[in-house]
Amino acid sequence: MKFAIIKERKNPPDRRVVFSPETLAEARKRFPDAEFVVESSDIRVFPDESYAKLGFEVTDDVSDADVMIGVKEVPIENLIPNKKYFYFSHTIKKQPYNRKLLLAMLEKNIEMFDHETIVNEKGFRLIGFGRYAGLVGAYNGFRALGLRDGLFNLPKVETLADLNEVKAELDKITIPNIKILLTGTGKVAHGAKEILDHLGIKEISDALYLTSQFTEPVYVMADVMEYAKRKDGKVGDKWEFYKDPTGYESNFMPYAKETDYFIAGHFYGNNAPYLFTREDAKHPDFRINLVADISCDIDGPVASTIRPSTIANPFYGYHPQTEQEVAFDAKDAITVMAVDNLPCELPKDASEGFGETFVEHVIPAFFNNDQEGILKRARITTEEGKLTKRFSYLQDYVDGEA
Repeated sequence: MKFAIIKERKNPPDRRVVFSPETLAEARKRFPDAEFVVESSDIRVFPDESYAKLGFEVTDDVSDADVMIGVKEVPIENLIPNKKYFYFSHTIKKQPYNRKLLLAMLEKNIEMFDHETIVNEKGFRLIGFGRYAGLVGAYNGFRALGLRDGLFNLPKVETLADLNEVKAELDKITIPNIKILLTGTGKVAHGAKEILDHLGIKEISDALYLTSQFTEPVYVMADVMEYAKRKDGKVGDKWEFYKDPTGYESNFMPYAKETDYFIAGHFYGNNAPYLFTREDAKHPDFRINLVADISCDIDGPVASTIRPSTIANPFYGYHPQTEQEVAFDAKDAITVMAVDNLPCELPKDASEGFGETFVEHVIPAFFNNDQEGILKRARITTEEGKLTKRFSYLQDYVDGEA
């Protein structure tokens, strides 16, 4: 079976790749029946020569490969019919802007495997860039804090070579006496936690966070059952919440009254309660003045996130009383960092980490008869131009009725 590492063609350019040269060499060693070819790219963080030096064919034509592996959406005009594709399609939540892409894949009899749908039997994602989103997002929040309050001037992550340089820059700053809330317990949240721990910020319990003040910076890592509660007052269950959150409401305000810097590293599911609304943000006791929204759901659970920001211009302000965007350092504003492609700022580390998990979980499935069901669960469309049973809920989206 022949695998192609395809060129990223979406704008703005994305320098990430699923396999670094070294990881691809490891895949070749582990799976001698696999053949790997690399499509030439002038934007990839690893130059063509670094693949060629390890003996990989680098070419402008990969149309003879069986499996196409990329990161971001493939432009419709570049889709090759009757192939297997892996990339983030951004279609499984019925995103309107990518409906035509899904239609094109069905029309071209493409088997689509979305990176986001590569999960284990319990539905937990096995691969992704979550850790790197968390790392960059938390760093960017501190960068905003330093710029806004005149405390320090951290460089942009995209100007730094790798994670080691990011952490070296953090070693030069001192964090003021603030309280930091981190929501989530997954890869994104743990990436953000890595930054907090590197800075030596003390982690404390929910009880202490909600009831005490401190003479040093502190943070709490809150799971969903801390910031959401059952409407009937009974004890909540996280797994019940994930399955059907409609019986729950937000319990976020106790945290909002004690938090200066909020790092949103949680996953937000359909029908889940908002963490805080625009009305909540107007409350006189609402204390949050800085949000690093790594999850970046627009006009959703984090009311101050009214649009995505960009790597070029990562910060803006949200004025709670007027509900309008203002300058990120405006008086009485909540400073917002809501970059929606954070791992792009750390392409080398993100690509290396992603490839390692892809080799561990995905490539084996092609050579062991998919014994763990990885490919079966991940496949969205079939070679007959149909939706798979698992993703049949997308039919109204395909039909234009969603």
